[in-house]
Amino acid sequence: MATTRNNTSPTGDRRVRRTQASLARALLELVEEQDLSRVSVADVAERAGVSRSTFYDHYRDVHELAEVACTAMIDHMVEALADTTGIDLADPGPSATLALEAFFASLAEHAGLYRALLGPQGSARVADHIRRRSAQAIEDRLRDAAAALPGLPEHAGPPRDLPPEVPAAFTAGALIGVAADWLQRGCVHSPAEMARLTWPLFSSLFRIDSHTPAPGSARRHGRDR
Repeated sequence: MATTRNNTSPTGDRRVRRTQASLARALLELVEEQDLSRVSVADVAERAGVSRSTFYDHYRDVHELAEVACTAMIDHMVEALADTTGIDLADPGPSATLALEAFFASLAEHAGLYRALLGPQGSARVADHIRRRSAQAIEDRLRDAAAALPGLPEHAGPPRDLPPEVPAAFTAGALIGVAADWLQRGCVHSPAEMARLTWPLFSSLFRIDSHTPAPGSARRHGRDR
């Protein structure tokens, strides 16, 4: 948790947000230049144009700043992931892989930071945040899909008798594993390639068939024969 001093005035709040944003930007720049483990408080403070005492007004150390910056970005990333699981199960289309591509592109943009925090010596807090936020987003979309099941063929959508929190947790955990491995390998595949490679795993889990006819289309095809 950040250790920002309490200041309830609007001016104080804006000053705190500006300082924290400057520190986060400084850290992101530095991590692109060297490993997180080599970045010091003095480095971050100097790059942000503040004193070390100002840094300690907000964070205990560089690792805490990294965790806070990372989890804030993750919340935006999960919005893209939610779009992946919110697609039309009867007709996924290209939106599925585009949303996954956006997710991996967000990781790649700050690969050095995520590699450090999701690696062997990384942050359990960050990994757990990704898992929980992703699982909740997926579970929400699975519940939406369940509500639409009467209009979908039997083989489309998630298994009917499986509580949504189970596949949601499974998928979120798998996604962290894939992302962490990709980062540790130096992002050898592009975000677009990762989306193409991982989408079949998603569709297999949720039994989504890209060729599933929309409700009523089978009857239409039958009449065409």
